[in-house]
Amino acid sequence: MNQKKLFSIICSLLLIQSCAVRPPENPDNICLIFKEKRSWYKAVIRSEKRWKIPPYVLMSFVHQESSFKSDARPEREKILGFIPWFRPSTAVGYSQALTKTWDDYKDETGNSRANRKNFSDSADFIGWYASKGYYQGFERTDARSLYLAYHEGYGGFEKKTYRKKQWLIKVADRVQARSTKYQQQYWGCAKELQKKRFLFF
Repeated sequence: MNQKKLFSIICSLLLIQSCAVRPPENPDNICLIFKEKRSWYKAVIRSEKRWKIPPYVLMSFVHQESSFKSDARPEREKILGFIPWFRPSTAVGYSQALTKTWDDYKDETGNSRANRKNFSDSADFIGWYASKGYYQGFERTDARSLYLAYHEGYGGFEKKTYRKKQWLIKVADRVQARSTKYQQQYWGCAKELQKKRFLFF
């Protein structure tokens, strides 16, 4: 391999690495997240208009599911405590959507090219799934119930399967607390974000 070709390959790899989407620097502040990642704000607002799920609820889901990591996956199980084995589920990406549920989303919405590692697609997916609860009588700001249904499925939520999972109830409580915190922050910057949205988009 000549030096010119090797240099080209190295440059390509560096470019790909530089384009990788990194988690926000301030994940605990929704205003700073949206100021840093304008495209995320645009995606969340688009999802809200389509599915009626508030930005602060949606973002609290993403925080819990993937910590804003595009390539997040469940850790592999281990044999004998150290040999890597299969992953416990097919969850991938920002939303940690399972393969079958993601396929259902693509079929129902017609978004056939959707990618779980794409934030915009993941935001639309979360809005789509959460809206099923909204149209069944869930409050749009009830992040706790919406998250329990997101995890257990609406059938499982109706059967109250989560009652046997105290760890999940604690997680849902954290999601609600984060959603409330994000909501308070969002009220303080929504107008500013909206103005900049019209300026830059």
